[in-house]
Amino acid sequence: MLKTILAIAGKPGLYKLISQGKNMLVVEALQTGKRTPAYNHEKIISLGDIAMFTDSDEVPLNEVFQSIQKLENGAKASVSTKDDDATLREYLAKVLPDFDRERVYTSDIKKLISWYNILIENGYTDFTEVEEEQPTEEE
Repeated sequence: MLKTILAIAGKPGLYKLISQGKNMLVVEALQTGKRTPAYNHEKIISLGDIAMFTDSDEVPLNEVFQSIQKLENGAKASVSTKDDDATLREYLAKVLPDFDRERVYTSDIKKLISWYNILIENGYTDFTEVEEEQPTEEE
């Protein structure tokens, strides 16, 4: 599910991939439902490709979202992106206890909370990563 949800640098919110053209993608804003083109020169990243730094490794974003969802019992995050740095870091420590305190910035935590809330508001609640089945060769 997160593979088709996109973040576009310089544009607020999240976008759902609708279709692909030759030099662009057609995306739909999750909050407004408005469809717009996203061109190759824009920095576009799938949420499925994002991970959070921890002290030992990187944790995929879907696992972080699952932890928030479990902590909040499926509701929106109990903190706001307007809260102070200490509050946001304390919240992330509950969600991801071993997050790398030097490489994860407050702006990253704000994005994480904002994205989680957008997804929950728009009915995206299944954060489990479904592995695509590989076709098997029958002899």
